[in-house]
Amino acid sequence: MFADCENCWYNTLDEEAEEYFCALNLDEDEFFRMLENKSGRCRYFRPFSGEYEIVRKQN
Repeated sequence: MFADCENCWYNTLDEEAEEYFCALNLDEDEFFRMLENKSGRCRYFRPFSGEYEIVRKQN
């Protein structure tokens, strides 16, 4: 769908289906607007900076 999904904070592995999906909790209207977006960029994209991102903010 979007080029940045692989690096997104919300990209989650479903071990049963063995595939990744977007774990962002959207209602039907928000999801439709996201799919309809012509720019190809997800406005909910949040880059995954590693497992220690939260710890860095605390220091």
